[in-house]
Amino acid sequence: MSYKTIISAQELAQNLDDRNWVIFDCRFSLSDAEAGAQAYRSGHIAGARYVDLNKDLSSAVRDYTGRHPLPDFSQLTAKLGRWGVHNNSQVVTYDDTGGAFAGRLWWLLRCMGHEQVAVLDGGLAQWRKAGHLLTTALPNIEPRHFRVYLDDSQWLSASQIENGLAAANIKLIDARTPERYRGEQEPIDPVAGHVPKALNRPFQLNLDPQGCFLPAAELKRQFRQLIDDFAPSQITHMCGSGVTACHNLLAMEIAGLHGSKLYAGSWSEWIRNQNRAIAAKPQPC
Repeated sequence: MSYKTIISAQELAQNLDDRNWVIFDCRFSLSDAEAGAQAYRSGHIAGARYVDLNKDLSSAVRDYTGRHPLPDFSQLTAKLGRWGVHNNSQVVTYDDTGGAFAGRLWWLLRCMGHEQVAVLDGGLAQWRKAGHLLTTALPNIEPRHFRVYLDDSQWLSASQIENGLAAANIKLIDARTPERYRGEQEPIDPVAGHVPKALNRPFQLNLDPQGCFLPAAELKRQFRQLIDDFAPSQITHMCGSGVTACHNLLAMEIAGLHGSKLYAGSWSEWIRNQNRAIAAKPQPC
């Protein structure tokens, strides 16, 4: 059996000794870039490799990009091979934030033609709750050959977003908090607000109080209500930098609403060009 969206702690524990399975620890903090690696060294799921959002899953920031540009896929392909991933591997990603960062690697691997990848539902919290242990031992990795089949139709550029919204043939969903979407708070980026016509669905709405994804039927109901009669392939997700937006994309896949896309540059790229329109709640005088 292969897992392509999410996997439970019990299911992962049952396959922990399978050499065909490769586990990635994706913990990260936007306020402290070294916190994830430090947490990994303090304890991780046995066999897990640590993958860094900035160093491994993004390329260098430039004047015209957002905060987490898409990685160099040739370099990421080589790294995946060194980490022991091959084209038949079952990959599992996890973090300690409900999948907010693990979803980025899940989405990248799918873009690279690898569908056997799943996010640990509930992350480390559910792993510990189920009574499973962590280790500080580093994994013994056998490098493998990973062949990439990149599908660059899985993400849209800023110009494609502008044209699609103007033609009303896409719907754009912003995964940031309502306060950031409305422009009332902006703790990270230099400009507050949102892309005009974008809808708001904070990615946290995909989770139950335990930090696990809602049932597929409930996710489908909620997203269907949001996207109306648009086809899933007409939906594009964004956030601050193209990371947590993957959580909404994953939720739609769990719901059986296949084919939505990512605005990879997201808000932090959008505001690089002063000619792009911005919507925000008017501030009081």
